[in-house]
Amino acid sequence: MTDKPTETIAAELTLDPAIDCWDFSGIAQPARTDDSAIEQEIQAKGKTAPRIMSAGFVANIVSEHYFRASDGVNGETGGTVDLDWTHPLGRLTVCVLVLRNGVTVTGECACASPENFDAEIGRKIARQNAVNKVMGYALKAQLHATAGEG
Repeated sequence: MTDKPTETIAAELTLDPAIDCWDFSGIAQPARTDDSAIEQEIQAKGKTAPRIMSAGFVANIVSEHYFRASDGVNGETGGTVDLDWTHPLGRLTVCVLVLRNGVTVTGECACASPENFDAEIGRKIARQNAVNKVMGYALKAQLHATAGEG
């Protein structure tokens, strides 16, 4: 996973009060700046290896579904347990993306502090985590397919 010392990883896992959301896909990366600025930097540095561009990927999303983990508990128990946003499961937002080829991918966002819970922000972060997850897989699949052609 990582070769960083445990102390370094723990230091990187502190919550940003403005977002108040844990990233389950690994150690959170620094916040990205404007996409066009990043693309310019990539081009300026001559990074020309195959990449997956998010705009092309996003066009393949045919539907998006959002729910909180508490919704699942409520459904599983037949409605006998109703957990609101004050419960940790009420602050765990899940995004399910359905792609044109039938593949589904999930992203999650868990808000640690009830005071900072915002459903809209949670959905946005969960969606971005789902997109990031599948884009890495898509690039590996593309590279594997290209290597097999030679």
